[in-house]
Amino acid sequence: MNTISPDNHIVLIVDDSPDTLGMLNEALESTGMTTLVALEGKQALTIAQKLTPDVILLDAIMPGMDGFETCEKLKANPSLKNIPVIFMTGLSDTDSIVKGFAAGGVDYLTKPINPKELVARINAHLINARTALSAQQALDSAGQTILAVNNDGVKQWATPAASKLLEELTINSPTNTLEDQLKHWLANHPTEDNKMPFCAAGQHYTAIYFGLSDQGEHLIRLNNDTAVDEASVLKEQFGITKRESDVFLWLAKGKTNREIAQIIDISPRTVNKHLEQLFKKLAVDNRTTAAAMAIQCLQKKRG
Repeated sequence: MNTISPDNHIVLIVDDSPDTLGMLNEALESTGMTTLVALEGKQALTIAQKLTPDVILLDAIMPGMDGFETCEKLKANPSLKNIPVIFMTGLSDTDSIVKGFAAGGVDYLTKPINPKELVARINAHLINARTALSAQQALDSAGQTILAVNNDGVKQWATPAASKLLEELTINSPTNTLEDQLKHWLANHPTEDNKMPFCAAGQHYTAIYFGLSDQGEHLIRLNNDTAVDEASVLKEQFGITKRESDVFLWLAKGKTNREIAQIIDISPRTVNKHLEQLFKKLAVDNRTTAAAMAIQCLQKKRG
């Protein structure tokens, strides 16, 4: 069973009830977590900006700025938007629950809070958040052109490669922007693997729809169709399978087996099996020689 050690995890508790704050503070600190407390929304935003928590427990109904508005402001801050927010409230009607998720919450607990259930849910969301971060870091390091946009096609986050491409497209194509095209495309509710071809700065591109993230963002990959498909070049040149060519390409880019597994979404064991077959076909016995062959092949193709 996957578990997260509570050590060093920071939980921000936001509630206008001192009794609730005291009970939750005692329950969480007894597990080894570090707690921060805020009595209202503005104070919570200030604390979160100074010391970023791992999870936020947020009372939905508070005087002044309520929990729903507080959550929306948290999610509007790029440095805070990925923090899991768990709503706590005495309200259990469907409209309030839907409102909490629409504001950006990942979970909803009805008061009175069961401390053991709360700790279990915090643990689960910490695992999910860490997994999501690891996946994004893998995409960043792999040079993938992946971005997340809202329903209006506005970028919420992007890998470095995607950010660079978007900057180039903005400079070279100031009119009929990709953002506008994405908005129109998303309005037609594309399904997974749907594609939207578009042109910019004399280049042909394809936007490929991946689906929705846990935060409700649309995940999209941008492919430059004018560029060389390096994996296909290796496949054709060395007579290997499509999956072997994917592994071969990332091997040439200096990725470890575990990184390759994350990038192309297979297990490290499967990567090992592909490499065994690849080495036989290339008549080599080590990664360095294989990588050198791939690099030399791709350099010739690029001219």
